[in-house]
Amino acid sequence: MVEGGETFAFIIHPIQIKKDVARKFPLLGKILTEGQINFFSRYFPPVYLSEVKGVRSVETGRELRGWLLACPYTPPTMMRLPVEMVYDKIVACGRMAEKLGAGILGLGAYTSVVGDAGVTIAERLDIPVTTGDSLTVSMAVEAVQAAARAMDIHVNEATVAIVGASGAIGRACAELFAPECGQLVLVGRRDDALEPVAEACRARGAQVTAATDMQAIYPADLIVTVTSAVHAVIEPEHLKAGAVVCDVARPRDVSRRVADVRDDVLVIEGGMVEVPGDPPDFGFDFGFPPRHSYACMAETMALALEGRFEDYTLGKDIRVPQVQEIGDIARRHGFRLSGFRSFEQPVSEETIARVRDKAAKARRSSAHHSIVIK
Repeated sequence: MVEGGETFAFIIHPIQIKKDVARKFPLLGKILTEGQINFFSRYFPPVYLSEVKGVRSVETGRELRGWLLACPYTPPTMMRLPVEMVYDKIVACGRMAEKLGAGILGLGAYTSVVGDAGVTIAERLDIPVTTGDSLTVSMAVEAVQAAARAMDIHVNEATVAIVGASGAIGRACAELFAPECGQLVLVGRRDDALEPVAEACRARGAQVTAATDMQAIYPADLIVTVTSAVHAVIEPEHLKAGAVVCDVARPRDVSRRVADVRDDVLVIEGGMVEVPGDPPDFGFDFGFPPRHSYACMAETMALALEGRFEDYTLGKDIRVPQVQEIGDIARRHGFRLSGFRSFEQPVSEETIARVRDKAAKARRSSAHHSIVIK
């Protein structure tokens, strides 16, 4: 056991259900159906996955030690079970982290959004907790800005859409883009939940449209999508040629069909960060390239390297100053955005050039068709 020091633990869970279970239990992932895994997952205890070594701050030289733990629940299971049952399982993972000696606990994916977004979990544990959502916001915004530059889109003239805008991450992204973009489109499930977000963004200088219909994102040049939906919500027909979509959600918000039939749009994954170290070793393959982690996991590690062993990002309200603070902390210690990925594949400069070319051709064709009709 390690007492205090630069230590952390991070909870993940199956998202691509059969594939992710097979990463730890190859036989179970092979023989069980997705439905069976969803059923049996409620009876599994927390799973110790690996020890994390080699994460090192570029500013202080301090090395971090940590552990990856798995909450066995899948997203559909977490959605169906009573919230107290889900809390109990996440708290059990937290107790494992405490026994290992972790100084701070990060909640990954659905474990960060269940119920009150980490508040109850933090109250029931002796170690501090963060959802990591502040750095997720920071990195998503940075990724969209970088992708816009790559696609020759000027953010200050662009229409930016936020899907899931009434959620904590969506609202923070909207508020950060509000003073920077030409038009802002907010999409959510309920008008009443969107209105306070729209008001906050108007106060920051944005021209805002709010809608509950996914068709509202069609005019958008840049889209950040971060819903808590279990299934995809963005289909090929929702996107115009040349659009950039940053999918922060896990499970994904963007349908696989978009990759199959729309070679004139750029879809990138949000939330992937290059981790400093010599090199960092996570001890477990969670589907990312070497040296890379989720942004929410990077927030947990950055806080530990900073010595900020305190509850950090919790609840449904993510404040813009906190997003900016954790972005600064992460950059100082060497965490950074590094390239793009789309549907688990790297996005090359050649791919981006092809998307730009296809989008230009699609726009020319559409303009010509419009002239002919007139």
